[in-house]
Amino acid sequence: MDNRHRFSARSRARGAINPVTLAVIAIVLALAVAAWFLIIKPYRDAATGTSPVPTTSQKAAATRETPPANVDALSVDQLLAEARTAMNEQRLVAPAGNNAFEFYMKVLQKQPGNPVAADALRETFSYGAAATEQTINQRDFNEAQREIDLLAKADPENYTLTILRSKLDAQRKTLDREQQQAVDAQKAQLAQQNAAAAAKLQAEQAAAAEAQRQQAAREQAARVAQQSQAASPTAATRPAAAAPRAPAADADAISDAVLIRQVSPRYPTAAMRANQEGWVDVELTVGTDGTVTNVAVVDAQPKHVFDRSAIDAVSRWEYKPATRNGEPMTVTLRRRLQFNLGR
Repeated sequence: MDNRHRFSARSRARGAINPVTLAVIAIVLALAVAAWFLIIKPYRDAATGTSPVPTTSQKAAATRETPPANVDALSVDQLLAEARTAMNEQRLVAPAGNNAFEFYMKVLQKQPGNPVAADALRETFSYGAAATEQTINQRDFNEAQREIDLLAKADPENYTLTILRSKLDAQRKTLDREQQQAVDAQKAQLAQQNAAAAAKLQAEQAAAAEAQRQQAAREQAARVAQQSQAASPTAATRPAAAAPRAPAADADAISDAVLIRQVSPRYPTAAMRANQEGWVDVELTVGTDGTVTNVAVVDAQPKHVFDRSAIDAVSRWEYKPATRNGEPMTVTLRRRLQFNLGR
């Protein structure tokens, strides 16, 4: 018998391991190590409180990460390495172009059916959805929409996408409602301020009108008093002018008419509103009984403004009649009435 045949049979009898079996065992061990780093370890981290769901600060830090220069040029192994790095740094779905989901999907584009990428996307989908939900709650709507679209590429039939889209729509409507309420509140406040300002202006205008009315009344009273004082000296000056004639008359002794009742003229309303002043010269006849008749305007400045007031007032004056040798007589006089606004 051949010794080599005998040795081979003896080796198989002792249980020697076939080389093919060794190769299979090595492949299984390699897959187990990959599964540990890509699947089992993230789960254990989640169980111990180190969940791969990124927080706000982690997302901010992730955003600062620099993406690879040319992702399309990376090999499958390089993409898987980038994906593992992104997983460790909590960059599941953000930032855009530099996150684990995009790296794994790029792997599947280059190598459809890659078990490592497919299993990782399936096992980490819930964590990516949780990160997207946090983005929705932060009301970063554009980023949230991008992340939802990214998850849809990974698993378009997953029911979680419907929930995320509903939450995004609800948050948008809530924000729109809050903004509308803020606008309405601002409009109501503005309307209230305008109403208060209008009420204040109306009160100020009413106070100003009352002050003007009182001032006009005081000015009218002052004008009446001034005109009364001005009229008395005018009447008193006439006897002084006639006095020099008395000694010249041998037989006649004449005395002028003396004003004993004076009525102040009414200041015309139109002239008062226009702030007009002026004077009127009138000619009048004093009868033997002291009454005034035939009152006529001989001159005025301005014309036809104070004429009627002057005539009405002078017509009601009363005089002690002029006399000649002690007998009453009719005389014609001329008087000037001043119309001044008191200031």
